[in-house]
Amino acid sequence: MDLGLLIVRLVFGGLLVAHGAQKLFGWFGGSGLHGTASFFESLGFHPGVVFVVATALAECCGGTLFVLGLGQPAAVVPVIAVMVVAIATVHWSHGLLGPAGVEVPLLYAAAAMCLAFTGPGALSLDARFGLIAWWTAPVAVAAIAIGMAAGLASLGLRRRAARFAHA
Repeated sequence: MDLGLLIVRLVFGGLLVAHGAQKLFGWFGGSGLHGTASFFESLGFHPGVVFVVATALAECCGGTLFVLGLGQPAAVVPVIAVMVVAIATVHWSHGLLGPAGVEVPLLYAAAAMCLAFTGPGALSLDARFGLIAWWTAPVAVAAIAIGMAAGLASLGLRRRAARFAHA
């Protein structure tokens, strides 16, 4: 089981870091900071650069924590928040499957939630430092709930920003 958790953490966390690098640096075919900022502003997130940096750091930091198996509740929160926003603003209107459907961000959110409940396993820095014992179901539920609340709060900022832009 621990090897399986390590594989999931490495792939999932690594892909999150890659998504963040696309936004910040334009790596892996991404649009980079200013290209992504223009896209974010078209979604109502103003100033776009601030929201891109926050999103990219959430993905990079959350992904790195998953890869290391370190403080996974701290990794779960920003990842869930980003996926809530991505689903609500970009993917929902495209349905479940398809090139821009809900499928991928939903899988990312589900992976984060699963890892919140399983913990990082024995092959992790949490295990190495003896931090596994504090993994409980209430901690997992709290991390998921805080991530969802943070995503909804971001959506609230978007609506306000969009209203003020047209005023």
